[in-house]
Amino acid sequence: MASGAGKKPSPADQTAMQEAAESENSAGDQAFTEAAGPPVPGRSPRKTPPRHLLEHSWTFWFDNPSAKSKQAAWGISIRPVYTFSNVEDFWGLYNNIHPPSKMSVGADFHCFKYGIEPKWEDPVCSNGGKWTFSCSRSRVDTWWLYTLLAMLGEQFEHGDEICGAVVNVRAKQEKISIWTKNASNEAIQVSIGRQWKELLDYGDAIGFILHEDAKNHDRRAKCCYHA
Repeated sequence: MASGAGKKPSPADQTAMQEAAESENSAGDQAFTEAAGPPVPGRSPRKTPPRHLLEHSWTFWFDNPSAKSKQAAWGISIRPVYTFSNVEDFWGLYNNIHPPSKMSVGADFHCFKYGIEPKWEDPVCSNGGKWTFSCSRSRVDTWWLYTLLAMLGEQFEHGDEICGAVVNVRAKQEKISIWTKNASNEAIQVSIGRQWKELLDYGDAIGFILHEDAKNHDRRAKCCYHA
């Protein structure tokens, strides 16, 4: 697994720094307006902090491990947490929730385009599949954040094919997956997988599994594409 030490920052690194700077600038604007106090008659209204809109709106979903253990059917315990459409709202939530490394074992945390549920049965997801890789608890926070920034920042050539991403917190290894729409288009799927690896500087091979195969064969499902 590549460490990335001493290499040029990846596009994901650059996006992280740029958006973090925008968030800090916005926070500074907010502090300025709050310090200014209420509007005074005859003066210009207080400055409104700018909002940096994203190409799509996105929704965070959470699957509670304690709720999952009591349910027989998969997906019943998944709940939407928050929908956002700009950089500031993303950072406002992300900086105030637990990162994957601090979540309970068994938790699943999703980030999907608004209107798409992170379920095989969703009409947008039903004919798709997912790229997945495993990682250690020490790396999961960084790679999960970089995956989110790459999706939200539209860094994928075939970003319209992406439904969202999920991080699975498990006892031995964490897993991060990107879900896509049309699994039958091998060229596009392989392009997404290869570009994801490049953005993360991930050195190992990753595999793509059809949702249909995952439903029918569970953990015995085999990868149909590799990158």
